Amino acid sequence: MTKKILNGGVILNVIGTLLIINGILMLFSLPFSLYYQEDLISKVYSDILISSGITLLCGSLMKIFTKEYKNAEIRKRDGYLIVVCGWICMSLFGCLPFILSGAIPNFTDAFFETMSGFTTTGSSILDDIESLPKAILFWRSMTQWIGGMGIIVLTIAILPLLGIGGMELFVAEAPGPTKDKIHPRIKETAKRLWLIYLSLTIIETIILMCCGLNFFDAINHSMTTTSTGGFSTKQASVAAFNNVYVETVIVVFMLLAGTNFTLLYFGLKLKFKKIINNDEFKWYLMSVLGLVVVLSCVLFFQDRTSTFLHGFREIVFQVVSIITTTGFSTADYTLWGPFVTFIFFLLLFSGASAGSTSGGIKIVRIVLLMKNGFLEFKRRLHPKAIIPVQLNKESVSSHIIYNLLAFIFLYLFIFTFGAIFMTALGVDFLTSMSSVASALSNVGPGIENVGPSNSYSSLPDICKWLLALLMLMGRLELFTVAVLFTPHFWKRN
Repeated sequence: MTKKILNGGVILNVIGTLLIINGILMLFSLPFSLYYQEDLISKVYSDILISSGITLLCGSLMKIFTKEYKNAEIRKRDGYLIVVCGWICMSLFGCLPFILSGAIPNFTDAFFETMSGFTTTGSSILDDIESLPKAILFWRSMTQWIGGMGIIVLTIAILPLLGIGGMELFVAEAPGPTKDKIHPRIKETAKRLWLIYLSLTIIETIILMCCGLNFFDAINHSMTTTSTGGFSTKQASVAAFNNVYVETVIVVFMLLAGTNFTLLYFGLKLKFKKIINNDEFKWYLMSVLGLVVVLSCVLFFQDRTSTFLHGFREIVFQVVSIITTTGFSTADYTLWGPFVTFIFFLLLFSGASAGSTSGGIKIVRIVLLMKNGFLEFKRRLHPKAIIPVQLNKESVSSHIIYNLLAFIFLYLFIFTFGAIFMTALGVDFLTSMSSVASALSNVGPGIENVGPSNSYSSLPDICKWLLALLMLMGRLELFTVAVLFTPHFWKRN
């Protein structure tokens, strides 16, 4: 009997589950509509109910017609297709509240905003955020919170009755190369990750309220900080609050969200030695600290800030926001001169730690690339010597190095192609380069027309579709999506 390339029933069954979860989570926006009495001035309450109903109906039908596949095995190809198609379907149905409520009536813009949410990118086409209903703003933030650790991992964590193997999904979904395991069983691992994730969100919400924010602003910014997403309830982002305590809290939680979640777990277990001995974590903190000191001095000596302390405050927030790919802003770094702007452009590629909710290339890949580059000089001088790259005092296999080099090549190739495509459509050079880098690294703001003070609304629709694809590719670590475009993926053997 010929073996199928893909098991369509299994794929639809899992996607159906994801849509059901998506539909249920939409309902979490309704209390805000009732509290702020938005049903009296608009029909947003019924729009969310309809959106949730359509999503739940479609998800339920998928589950009903594929119920015989509930306990079927997920093969590797199925796993990759489930992750990619699941994310696309979540975004397609997730944009229904925006369209039906009239908050974002254009389908391209609504899909762009939703994909930006689920991929925790934070790029927005909105030019008047405060005018949107509170329920819609909460759903907008919720999309980032859902996407933060991945809806696939969420499903495995809270739906043990799913009855299917989850490791293939987790491997395709996991954000970046990481060796340490919290727990050998994937469901237990996912539960622990989400417990940390939920705890961070709740704790930050409480602290932000103590700093003067109302519950609505506090919970929205907590969800989009923990997910390193960056959607705000204000057009001016965090700058709108002009509150140093709020900024400090958000900086701390951005740093935590950009840390490998396995290290956060070890920290809760008081295994601080694992944190101290982690090379990536040390490089992560040193990078942030070094950039803050250098850029603060540059701002001060260029007379671009009134006092060193004020410049330090703004630089700390912007550096942490961009390096963790969160995308919040309290100032426009593009106004600080070409040198600082160029540094922030480079930071669009970086990202924080592997195993965190941030995007980008990730610190660990950059460290391994640097170490391998320096060791190449030694290998030239001692061609017969075996000199392995080390990370955390352990040798890194050549397979990982080859994978790393392939990732970097693919990243730069996609970035170059995307930038060329954008410029060919008439978008200016800086906007093209930064918007592609920002989308691919899931950062949000870029430079020029897509800087912290601007939105993506002015870009042509075809550019928004390209950027939405790049957001998805960046969120899923490139290969998960790119492999679907190879002939080998679709071959029977």
